[in-house]
Amino acid sequence: MRNPIDDERYDIEEPFRYFRVGEENVGTRDLANTELLSVLPGQHYSMTEKTLRLEFSGNDEKAKAMISISIRVDASPGCGGIVWPAGQILSNYLINKGSNFLQGKCVVELGSGTGLVGLIAAKLGASRVWITDQAPLLDIMQQNLSMNSLQCNCVVAELDWGMSIPAAIPSPDVILAADCVYFEPAFPLLVQTLDALATEKTQVFFCYKKRADKRFFGLLKKKFTWAEIMDDPNRNIYNRESITLIKLSKIV
Repeated sequence: MRNPIDDERYDIEEPFRYFRVGEENVGTRDLANTELLSVLPGQHYSMTEKTLRLEFSGNDEKAKAMISISIRVDASPGCGGIVWPAGQILSNYLINKGSNFLQGKCVVELGSGTGLVGLIAAKLGASRVWITDQAPLLDIMQQNLSMNSLQCNCVVAELDWGMSIPAAIPSPDVILAADCVYFEPAFPLLVQTLDALATEKTQVFFCYKKRADKRFFGLLKKKFTWAEIMDDPNRNIYNRESITLIKLSKIV
């Protein structure tokens, strides 16, 4: 079995290690060997521009055309400025659910970092999307929003977990979160924010890499139930890399 502590250390030491090998990105630890690459979108990272181009493909008729998105990445504000595999997996799942899945929905992404998952939701036709994170990451999210010309239905907003929900952020139909479980002191704050945003009707999709997360789920079970998403054809592959995709339901 892979050691989650080793994985976490490698992630910190080499935050770009899950990017595909390309002309400007030649070989980081485990990249060529991991089976995870087979379920990540096509991608090319430009070292000079610090820009990652991701190319997803959907399953239904309307989504057969490739969905492309450009993401500026930057490790300087911390791990939030990197596109991690969990965000790519959640994005891929939303795309494969089809073009009607988020159509007309109000969506909030928590811990957006680069904004990838929320920007994909906007591309899929959500009526309004809020990509949220702490102040140091707002600039990179705004850059990515502008780079992909999604200002018509996507908004960047500051949201600190555990604080009051800003009045500008409405109660969403869908909450998205990827790789938000990694910093133990923030666990109760994340649960508090999930509880404040969600109702019994809210769909919450949560993708994470298993690390030291026992305390988080101990706190979460007081407010939510959850079940692993089983209809993702890539599930067995990313599960072997300790990544899990679940759907939360708020306890009434």
